[in-house]
Amino acid sequence: MNHINRHIKNKLLGALEVSPIVFLNGPRQAGKSTLVQKLSKDDFPAEYVTFDSTSQIAAAVNSPKTYLKERKGALIIDEVQLVPEIFRTLKIVVDELRQEQIEKLKGRFLLTGSANIMALPKLSDPLVGRMNVLTLYPISSAEALGGTGDFIEKLFNKSFKPDKSKRKLNDIIRMATFPEISGASMHERTNWFDGYLTTILQRDVRALAEIEKLSSLPNLLRILANRAGGLINDADIARDAGLNPVTSRSYKTLLKMLFLTFELTPWYRNISKRLVKSPKGYMIDTLLLCHLLQYELDDLETNRPELFGHALENFVATELLKLMTIRDDRLDLFHFRTSDNKEVDFVLEKPNGQLAAIEVKKREYVDKSDFKGLETLQSMTGDDFICGIVLYRGRDVVPFGRNLWAVPMSNLWE
Repeated sequence: MNHINRHIKNKLLGALEVSPIVFLNGPRQAGKSTLVQKLSKDDFPAEYVTFDSTSQIAAAVNSPKTYLKERKGALIIDEVQLVPEIFRTLKIVVDELRQEQIEKLKGRFLLTGSANIMALPKLSDPLVGRMNVLTLYPISSAEALGGTGDFIEKLFNKSFKPDKSKRKLNDIIRMATFPEISGASMHERTNWFDGYLTTILQRDVRALAEIEKLSSLPNLLRILANRAGGLINDADIARDAGLNPVTSRSYKTLLKMLFLTFELTPWYRNISKRLVKSPKGYMIDTLLLCHLLQYELDDLETNRPELFGHALENFVATELLKLMTIRDDRLDLFHFRTSDNKEVDFVLEKPNGQLAAIEVKKREYVDKSDFKGLETLQSMTGDDFICGIVLYRGRDVVPFGRNLWAVPMSNLWE
């Protein structure tokens, strides 16, 4: 496929100007290696090594301090999580270089990894204050179509557009995925995902943790896929997976660390005890979700419309994650649900308390009942509620009350 400009590039370059260590993590095959190698040739001259090489691993493990300090300029280390011992050495080397007043300490080390080391305190703690962490997810729909990726800004500005394109939603979803399979056929995707999951669940898992029931992970992943977009019930998941609750939670955490799944915590401000406090679970990629469900996207829509609704919600969740990572300001993503089942799929909140809310519908029309959850949230948050929208498959922007709109799905990428 053609080269795709990744929206995180400028933020990554900015981080390299202020921090001695920048860690770019994210799912395996999301495009991290391609991005940093291109940067090393154009915008960020640096030596590139990868710990996918056994020789590089052997050298780094044998004498990590020498391995790092002998480089006179910037160094890019790909798949750094494969040598976890190097993180503490990085702290020592950076501190020594500071004492020696070495020039160009900023941007000295650019690391990439397919595991979230921030979930491992023994690895991440030594680098607090010395490392900037960014996350690269698979291609967003805006990246695939050459858009600007400013949907969140337009959301808070209440600036929406009607859908004037003729692109089919399912085609967009098939493009907004891992670079190697963006726009690929179902046969190509099936073979690719089979190999992808084998690599992660056998090789990458072993590199991070010693687990007794490695064979349980694929089944657990399928169980989570079938529950995508739903509230997480740890007891039910453990029972279905044939694991005890403690082991099930541990394995579930491991899948999140490897960027296969993620969770959204519930939004609340201690306003009411009637709010549901359980998180919702999602897969990191919607085509991966379809692969685990063993459905092609179009067949899922035709034969399992309810499940397709969950897949569409999963798509929007992943799109919001991707768009959030390219912003310079902090933004939190939640879901909202009351005990009497008034819910909102997504709540985006700024540090100042302002929030915008999104409900997702697979239909080409909306009615007032689709706004019940948004209206409940609006009444609870007052002036902090900037806007609430129902993303749907229609073409028009339609007002449904004060700061409430029905908005075409295409606003995500156009």
